[in-house]
Amino acid sequence: MTDVPSPETPPFDPLITAGLKQIGIEKPNDVQNRVWPELLAGRDVLLIAQTGSGKTAAYAAPIFDHLLREGQERQPAAPRVLVLAPTRELVTQIAGVCRQIGRRLPFRTRLLCGGLPKDAQVEALAEGVDIAVATPGRLIDLLMSGACRLDATTLLIVDEVDQMLDEDFLIAMDEIIPHLPARRQAMLCSATLPAQGRALANKLLYKPVTLEFAGQTVTPRRIKQRAMFVEAEEKLATLTRLCSETEGRQIVFLRTRASVDQTGKHLRKAGLSVAVLHGDLAQTARQKAVEALRSGQARILLTTDVAARGLDIDDVALVVNYDLPEKAETYVHRIGRTARAGKRGAALAFCTRDDRLLLRAIEKEIGYRISIVS
Repeated sequence: MTDVPSPETPPFDPLITAGLKQIGIEKPNDVQNRVWPELLAGRDVLLIAQTGSGKTAAYAAPIFDHLLREGQERQPAAPRVLVLAPTRELVTQIAGVCRQIGRRLPFRTRLLCGGLPKDAQVEALAEGVDIAVATPGRLIDLLMSGACRLDATTLLIVDEVDQMLDEDFLIAMDEIIPHLPARRQAMLCSATLPAQGRALANKLLYKPVTLEFAGQTVTPRRIKQRAMFVEAEEKLATLTRLCSETEGRQIVFLRTRASVDQTGKHLRKAGLSVAVLHGDLAQTARQKAVEALRSGQARILLTTDVAARGLDIDDVALVVNYDLPEKAETYVHRIGRTARAGKRGAALAFCTRDDRLLLRAIEKEIGYRISIVS
């Protein structure tokens, strides 16, 4: 029987522990220290914790413990573990973490999402997959075509649930659930859990342990937040000056894909190293943009809300809300791209005269006033 983790030692096979060290985890944080024993004991878990709290490792390491204990041979087209997440960027990141943790183990992790060749994913499934990390849309496509089946899936993880609680996702889950075996272990992860999320949890989880870390993880108060009132016609020049004067990695959020492209062209002409990321780009281009920022090839990432959650890049010095989001909670997720893993960070919001109500809604969401700078 696996020991309950202490704050000092991960409770896993040495090969899993070595994989955790590969991603910089030598001892569990608060989230991992609570989640690991519950998953290792075979319980269903409902985890409510902000992005940046270490929850990917909280479920990824137990995935490999689960596979080692099962000891079954992989079957064609039938993953034993399924991880669902809302965006291509997030599933790519999760798959990367799984591969790093499991690099010394004989288990295959495969990515199933749009924007990448479907034929290659079908071929990978046919060869046998232990861990499938998927977006719901592509998974349904593969299920309907017979390229994938879930009758051998004994562990289900659904990440960033609150980002997926629209009608399309709920319909997608209703299509996926019948393909899963009745007896399985499951975990749902979410930053918040509105009523639809509770209803989904009731469908997927059996007598779950609820672990809530609101207030213990990354919060807006760990981030130095400022707002600047700018005339609409002056925003581009102000951003150019700000990016030129700020050292370190920066992520700039804009409202539309067209604005991302246009602003990228302007900043490049100003001599700045820029990568752009939005939903119109092919998956390979999106991955290159993220890697450009991560590697230092680009210092500035211009993006839409496709990167507002799940994107985990170390040492982002500044997040700029070039356009304020329509939903106040989206602001919180955007600025969460800085101050990762307990570090501090900075965020600046551009506000036009028309943005005052949006700014007030954000302040109501976070519970305090944001400092105004000139």
